[in-house]
Amino acid sequence: MAATVQQPRRILRLPHVKAASGLGRTKIYDLMKEGRFPKARRIAGAHAVGWDSLEVEAWVAEQLGEVA
Repeated sequence: MAATVQQPRRILRLPHVKAASGLGRTKIYDLMKEGRFPKARRIAGAHAVGWDSLEVEAWVAEQLGEVA
């Protein structure tokens, strides 16, 4: 089993979330509504949103069966 290295926490914008999850925009937002994907948070005012990188990484690990 490979050792996991914790990456620094950062804000991910949609293109990075899509790349990390392998999902498209619509599916990400549908899963968010169902409570099955990390919620986006408003950043830098009212129009921009981002995701917590640690939450997205945890979701990916869960999908891959890597959660302890």
